[in-house]
Amino acid sequence: MAHVQVHADDIDLDSPILVEGLPGAGLVGKIAADHLVKQFDMAHYGSLHCDGLPDVAVYHGESSDVLPPVRLYADAERDLLVLQSDVPVSPSGAPQFADCVTGWFEENDVFPLYLSGLPEEKEGVPELYGVATGDGEAVLEDAGLVPPRESGLVSGPTGALLSHAGRTGLDAVGLIVQTNPQFPDPEAARVLLESGIAPIADVEVETDALVEQADEIQAAREELAQQLQDAGDESTQAQPIRGFQ
Repeated sequence: MAHVQVHADDIDLDSPILVEGLPGAGLVGKIAADHLVKQFDMAHYGSLHCDGLPDVAVYHGESSDVLPPVRLYADAERDLLVLQSDVPVSPSGAPQFADCVTGWFEENDVFPLYLSGLPEEKEGVPELYGVATGDGEAVLEDAGLVPPRESGLVSGPTGALLSHAGRTGLDAVGLIVQTNPQFPDPEAARVLLESGIAPIADVEVETDALVEQADEIQAAREELAQQLQDAGDESTQAQPIRGFQ
């Protein structure tokens, strides 16, 4: 049965903010989420057992622990949750996955930040935009984030999560950042962290390591990025809609 399994009942969270890190264009969400988990030494809080997720076992270097592919990490001091994923979510199962996750968010008063890359050529620092559902627009305004310049859509699992939030009236924010469409983009992830996640979640995030380790991050993520390219237009990304408004 689809559900979210909480392992750490001793971690007390009060209306936490969640950062979603599903793999997508530029791997911007995954890079940002992984960075938060590592920097804050976040505790493994829960596991997602939802339709749309592959039935695989994950292990990390220098540890014999077997983990589910999609997990929740928590930081009680910062009232922060991070959804970390080591695999893409099946596009065909994205609606069921969104239903499973959003139901748990509603039950636990979670405010989600959904992350997406906008594959387009960028000049200088990548631009960051915000969209919202429910009362999320006020959060964007407080953080000084503006809506996208052009009409568009968010596809894949993150798009399904935003769509489900809109249908159910869940307060949520979608952060959309310009990104390299073909390769992992630590620079775009840094913009997400500094200009979007940090002010909304009211946390201080050190991002120098993302720039210093850009080559290492790119090498470690290229295989996953190739899997997402193979998924084509169904992987998580933002994209403009032109010509039929």
